[in-house]
Amino acid sequence: MTTRRIFIIRSATSCAGAALGALGVNQVFAQVPAVKESDTQAASLGYKIDGTKVDKAKYPKFAAGQNCKNCALYQAKPEDKMGACPLFAGKQVHASAWCSAWAKKAG
Repeated sequence: MTTRRIFIIRSATSCAGAALGALGVNQVFAQVPAVKESDTQAASLGYKIDGTKVDKAKYPKFAAGQNCKNCALYQAKPEDKMGACPLFAGKQVHASAWCSAWAKKAG
């Protein structure tokens, strides 16, 4: 038995999914703001947009070549310039960025 509440929830979800599909995923991500180094969460993790400018004395775990695009947390294709990261909900990180939560991507 379908109640009116369930029908409305399913209808709204279907409409939202159709709208996202019509816009295309790239257009949706284009509207998502980028993480700034000055953001509270970013600053606490030592986030740097340019991973080559990480303070190696402050973050001794950093090694040359580490960046978001080769981090296990990065949720985008390697060729994308920006992508999602679960540490920065609602924002995108730069593929060339780095933070202290970096973890080697498997494979």
